[in-house]
Amino acid sequence: MTAERNTERNTEPFTEPHADAYLWAEASDATEPDATVPLIDPRTGRIRGSSPVARGPRVAAAVRAARRAFDGWRARTPRERSRALDRLAGLIEEHADAYVALERAGTGKPAHEAAGEVANAADLFRFYAWAARTQPAPAAGGFVAGHESWVRWEPLGVAGVVVPWNYPLMMATWRCAPALAAGNSVVVKPAETTPDSLLLLAEHAGEALGEAVLQTLPGDRETGRLLVASAVDMVAFTGSAEAGADVAARAGTRRVSLELGGNSPVVVLPDAPEDTWSELALATTYNAGQSCAVPARVITLRENYESAVSLLADAMGERRAGRDFGPHNNPDQMGRYDLLMASSTAVVMATGESAPGTGEEDGFWRPTCVLADLPDDDPAVLDEVFGPLLTVQAADSVEEAVALANEVPQALAASVWTRDVAAGLDLAARLNAGEAWLNCHLVQTAELPHGGRGSSGHGTDLSTLALHAYQRPKTIKARLTLTPRFR
Repeated sequence: MTAERNTERNTEPFTEPHADAYLWAEASDATEPDATVPLIDPRTGRIRGSSPVARGPRVAAAVRAARRAFDGWRARTPRERSRALDRLAGLIEEHADAYVALERAGTGKPAHEAAGEVANAADLFRFYAWAARTQPAPAAGGFVAGHESWVRWEPLGVAGVVVPWNYPLMMATWRCAPALAAGNSVVVKPAETTPDSLLLLAEHAGEALGEAVLQTLPGDRETGRLLVASAVDMVAFTGSAEAGADVAARAGTRRVSLELGGNSPVVVLPDAPEDTWSELALATTYNAGQSCAVPARVITLRENYESAVSLLADAMGERRAGRDFGPHNNPDQMGRYDLLMASSTAVVMATGESAPGTGEEDGFWRPTCVLADLPDDDPAVLDEVFGPLLTVQAADSVEEAVALANEVPQALAASVWTRDVAAGLDLAARLNAGEAWLNCHLVQTAELPHGGRGSSGHGTDLSTLALHAYQRPKTIKARLTLTPRFR
């Protein structure tokens, strides 16, 4: 690593959270002293500040404030909610530099990644500002003689949202924007390590939407459990499969939307485009591979296997930690990644150039890696890796490649790479995934839905379809004449 890169990586100012963004009702509602947790810059491993940890009284106060705010927010017309959400999008764009700095402080993302995600968050709020006024028309008609019927889509109430550390602002926006557009109030709990940008979002939401319509409740895992168990009307959770199962159990009969872990298969046929390997390396190292939908398992035909391993290793070797992608988010995640690497029985392990640091004193950096000649039940194949790593498997036929792709319990995303568009579309349809790409990966837009299957969860993010995750239908029937039916 060059001295120039080291300077860029280590001299950005550490960022304290915005204390005035804790929209937690009146102070008298909280009776216990505030605990705090240290915040660590993953680029350096150094403490950069601290964040409060909400416990029972704080959580209850936030939910009560959201309940009071809900009545006024749901009473607004779609036009009024749309204008408020559009104003929030404008505030994000107006303060984009501040959001980028806060995202980088907690995640260590390169500036170009953070800037793109902040822009996407603003765009998504603007999309749902439009969607608030374009909900599907309610069903109506004379289904019963002498009566007229309607179906109203109504908000659920208070949505409890728990989001992870890999995309703090963007994952919160995926959940909060449709919930708000549907007329709900929201209490969002960011990850323990990345509260920064969501505190600023709550501050701007108070200005654009009104007090307590969108609140940020910083804390640890226990804070999230308390929020799920509180008097919220539904829970939207993004995280691991194990944590998602716990959330579902705690939520009981309430509505739950879960976007859980992924382990995306990538089926590469011999006639794949020339840029397949560089595109896969780019997608795999985005956010240091810490994405549920990131490419994970390359599956190619045996005749193309050795060439695929070599080309992929070359492409991944061109991607440099500290220049092209950031560090792991925290020591626990880096330790999990290292343990998975150590437990793999892969014969071939091609690693990229050494990363900037190798321990907590230097930040949480790891280089790219390609694992090959490994069994189909290897831990690196079965588990979500969440790092800048790809495995490569060989199949004797296209049918076997599909079987390998579908044999893991996760089913969030997948991609197919071939110049034969018809064959590629057929394969994409046969892969068990909520989202599949052809000759690209991680290409997403607000207009199209995203969601998992199997252990990757259920529910819909993005698109107007996501509105229904935060609504429920009510049927209304009216008798058209008051003439008594019985004499």
